[in-house]
Amino acid sequence: MLAERTRVLELLRRHGWNATSFQALEEGFVYAFEEAGRGCVAYFDTGAAWVVAGAPITRAEDLEATADWFIARARRAKRRVAFFAVEQRFLDAMRLPSIPVGEQPVWDPTAWAESLRGARSLKEQLRRARAKGVVTRSVDAREIESRASRVRGAIEELIARWLASRGMAPMGFLVDVQPFAFAAERRYVVAEHAGKVVAFLASVPVYARGGWLLEDLVRDPEAPNGTAELVVDFGMRALAAEGSRYATMGLAPLAGAAGWLRVARDSTHALYDFEGVRSFKAKLRPQAWEPIHLAYARDGSANLALFDSLAAFARGSLVRFGAQTLMRKLSR
Repeated sequence: MLAERTRVLELLRRHGWNATSFQALEEGFVYAFEEAGRGCVAYFDTGAAWVVAGAPITRAEDLEATADWFIARARRAKRRVAFFAVEQRFLDAMRLPSIPVGEQPVWDPTAWAESLRGARSLKEQLRRARAKGVVTRSVDAREIESRASRVRGAIEELIARWLASRGMAPMGFLVDVQPFAFAAERRYVVAEHAGKVVAFLASVPVYARGGWLLEDLVRDPEAPNGTAELVVDFGMRALAAEGSRYATMGLAPLAGAAGWLRVARDSTHALYDFEGVRSFKAKLRPQAWEPIHLAYARDGSANLALFDSLAAFARGSLVRFGAQTLMRKLSR
C-alpha cells in the first residue's frame, strides 16, 4: 500500500490541481491507475458505488479520457460513480451532470496582512488570544514523524479530545483527521497555552497551483477565544513568506445551497453546524468563494450520487453511522 501511495505522490507533484488532491494519500482510498499511464483516480468503495475524492489526478487535457475510462471500469464492476468536491475545471472538461454541494473560500496569503487592516473583529480575536498567553509556532516535520516526540503525543491527545466533543460519530472520506502521513510534504502550526497544545493546523500542498489547503484545524474546546484565528494567522503569514499565492480552507458544506439541499442543511443543524462552519471561514475575509460540485455519470442520478457520497463520509454504512451517533448522544 505504501508503494501505491508513493506512486500517487509522484503523480500529485506533477498534476495535483484540485484543492482536495493531496487528501488522496490518506488511508481508506483505493487507487485505479490508468493503463496508458495518464494518471490515477482515488476513490472509496461503498459496495454500491465508487466515490471519487475530487477529480482524477492527471493533466488537464487528460481529465476527460481518464474520467471516462474510470466510469467504464466502474460500470464493468457494477458500481455507480460519483466525483465529490470537484471544481469548475473538471466540469468544463467533462460536461457531466452535477449539483452544487457548497463553496470553498480562497485567499492570496501574500495579501493576508493587508486584509487584516480592515478586519476589526478579527484583529480583536487575535489580540484576545495573545492577551491570554496563547503562543503559536511552526513544527518541524521531524517532530511529527517521531511517535516519541512530545508535540506528536500532544497533538494526538488534542485530536482525541476534539473528536470526543463532536456531536456526530467520526466521519471518513475527505474529512477524516489523518495529519501525519507524508509529514515532510505538509506544514504544521501549533498553539500553546500554559504549556499545553490547545490548537493545531496542518496544511497540505496543492502542487499544480503552488498553493495550500489548510486541511486540519483542531481547537481544544476549552482553548481561549481567538485561538483558532491565531493559528490561521500564523499559518497564512508562513505561507506568504514562502511566496504562495493560493490557499483555501476547503469546503463549507451546503453553503449557498438552495431547494431541498437547503432544507436538509437547516433540518440537520443539531447534528452539524453548517452555518457556523461557513461563518468562521467568512470571518477570515477570503478574497473569493468558489463553488464546489458533486458530479456523476451521464446515466446516473443526482439523488443516488448524493446518497453514495454520504455513505462514503459514513465510512460505508449510513445505518451504522447513525447508530454510532445516537449512542454518542445517549452516553452524554
